[in-house]
Amino acid sequence: MFAVRRSLERGHAQHGWLESFHTFSFADYRDPRFMGFRDLRVINEDRVRPGRGFDAHSHRDMEIVTFVIEGELEHQDSLGNGSLIRAGDVQRMSAGTGVTHSEYNPSSTDPVHFLQIWILPEREGLAPSYEQRRFGAEDRRGVMRLIASPDGRDGTLRLHQDVEIHASLVEPGKPVAHELAAGRHAWIQMIRGEIEVAGVSLAAGDGAAVSDETQLRIEPRETSELLLFDLA
Repeated sequence: MFAVRRSLERGHAQHGWLESFHTFSFADYRDPRFMGFRDLRVINEDRVRPGRGFDAHSHRDMEIVTFVIEGELEHQDSLGNGSLIRAGDVQRMSAGTGVTHSEYNPSSTDPVHFLQIWILPEREGLAPSYEQRRFGAEDRRGVMRLIASPDGRDGTLRLHQDVEIHASLVEPGKPVAHELAAGRHAWIQMIRGEIEVAGVSLAAGDGAAVSDETQLRIEPRETSELLLFDLA
């Protein structure tokens, strides 16, 4: 079963310094048909202008994953972490009992383009924590590269939930596949390009919920980038 969420159907917010597209209900955008999928609660595609960003604000009881597509994002938090997240870097912050952080575009000339992803944690009241890993284009090209998992295996970010995140850069004529175990579900989120999966075409910004499938064969129509969430 495939349920497609087209890019142009997403919620849209334009704040001047920030343009954001919401795959699921978020902030002032609410659609009862799209409140999340399984434990996946938020996928926001954000573009922040040079020198602007999110002032210090707080979160709790959420796994927050940031995937930078283009540009750089500067992170500071109440745990004492400070980092620069560049294209190809992935950050995981477990908000747990509470954490305050800020995110800024440090460039004076270039925008930053990134996905912010929220996943419901396995339980409330976890100790806040933070980690960052790099998965460059060379790591993701032609494969479904695991970048986050519940056990942190193979150098991945550790999620406090039964969710795996895979990232891929694919080229025409070089399909990739992902096996779904019995009872598992998937969400495919397109970043750029166009693919075909199970006869369904997905382009940049599109998403798709997948259930009752055992193998997903991804056929690129052009050079494409995507994330795949493997969910309980």
